[in-house]
Amino acid sequence: MRYESTRDRENKVTSAEAIMRGLSEDGGLFVPEVLPTLPAGALEELREMNYRQRAVYIMKLFLADYTVAELTDYVNRAYSPRGFDTPKIAPVRKLDGATHVLELWHGPTCAFKDMALQVLPYLLTAAVRKNGEEKQVCILVATSGDTGKAALEGFADVEGTRIMVFYPRDGVSDIQKLQMTSQEGTNVSVCAVRGNFDDAQSTVKEIFSDPALREQLAGSGWMLSSANSINWGRLLPQVVYYISAYCDLVNSGDIAMGEGVSFCVPTGNFGDILAGFYAMRMGLPVKKLICASNKNDVLTEFLRTGVYNRVREFYTTISPSMDILVSSNLERLIYELTDRDDVETAGYMAKLSTKGCYQVSDRVKSAMDGIFAAGSCDDEETKSVIARVFSRYGYLIDTHTAVACGVLEKYRAETGDDTPAIVVSTASPYKFCASVLEALGRTPESAGPELIAALENASQTAAPAPLKALLGKTARFNASYGKEELKEVVRNFLK
Repeated sequence: MRYESTRDRENKVTSAEAIMRGLSEDGGLFVPEVLPTLPAGALEELREMNYRQRAVYIMKLFLADYTVAELTDYVNRAYSPRGFDTPKIAPVRKLDGATHVLELWHGPTCAFKDMALQVLPYLLTAAVRKNGEEKQVCILVATSGDTGKAALEGFADVEGTRIMVFYPRDGVSDIQKLQMTSQEGTNVSVCAVRGNFDDAQSTVKEIFSDPALREQLAGSGWMLSSANSINWGRLLPQVVYYISAYCDLVNSGDIAMGEGVSFCVPTGNFGDILAGFYAMRMGLPVKKLICASNKNDVLTEFLRTGVYNRVREFYTTISPSMDILVSSNLERLIYELTDRDDVETAGYMAKLSTKGCYQVSDRVKSAMDGIFAAGSCDDEETKSVIARVFSRYGYLIDTHTAVACGVLEKYRAETGDDTPAIVVSTASPYKFCASVLEALGRTPESAGPELIAALENASQTAAPAPLKALLGKTARFNASYGKEELKEVVRNFLK
């Protein structure tokens, strides 16, 4: 299987090349030339497997350049008991007869990004070898909170690589910030950006698309790649947990094989829910993908109206990983829904760049209506949902999961749709202690990791060990920069 760019379908590469490059030189995103479908009887086979085996099976459908033995090795190392605190890796928790929660935060950084970023270093370093590339790889990452730490954890001290993470200085939680800035490793760097996530993300894309900078770095023995979900090697492992969750519900007797389910996904950059879309296109029985936004509801507006408009007020919310106005992975969805029309897709992206707004065709809008629903929750609603879920089920959720739970409630009330639904839970509540405590009616009396014990006492739950280990840690990285300085920062990092 080969991969092609969303902005030039004649620009074709192998799966290993797509993972090594991360982003196409024309600015587009790599997608499979042909999306594989699940073979007949595949779900019956997969339900008998554990999570690691399911991951190998599904990823092999997309990665012709990797052997089953290689993928098995990578998956076993990535999802080891040393990194994940449950053998199920991504367990499904039942709230009531129609509602389940897919917990994706049992990895080393306590967020769903671990599901992909524990595997990506193996895929990427293997891709470099397979392509005969002798340069070292510098991973550039823009993060709204969770990707940064997960990428740092995955690539720390990986031979032949360096990693540099940029995060919005005032746009992450205290725990998220300390997780990143205290990262150990000789090949890592972390920089705060004086701006929001979109400032960091757009600048990283500019760096990738700068031929003069690429040439200069190549002369010094470096090539750039990405650990953001613009990299197919980062997005693909996320497809696995949608299929795995479905198999788990069949095994538990909560649904029958072939019965439709819906997924409600809190998302800002559209990568997580896009993985669900690919699982659906592969043949997973998904009735609806419900996109959940916070007050930065650009995706909700787009899915409801067909108009994407990033020219709007930006809000800093208590669900910071969704504080995004430019959702990069939407480009892949549009490419699929235009029947892979690279000219039409590139035209929309050009309008977004120059005008900040575009409107999709009636054909694309109609296709979206058949697949997606969308809604949003503001901060006060989010806190109310945390309190309500805890009171009703004794189950503690973080601010992003609460947005999804709130949107699912609204969707069901508006439509009467009682299809079994899985809420995708993207982070441990202990990454957002202050907001969760406030939702439970408590007043935070300190900040950062000092609040972990207070939340344990208030909820009578146990915090994940990796977050408790932050107590007493200090920051290694304290620098902050304007976005116009980031190219020079990269140059200096790679001297």
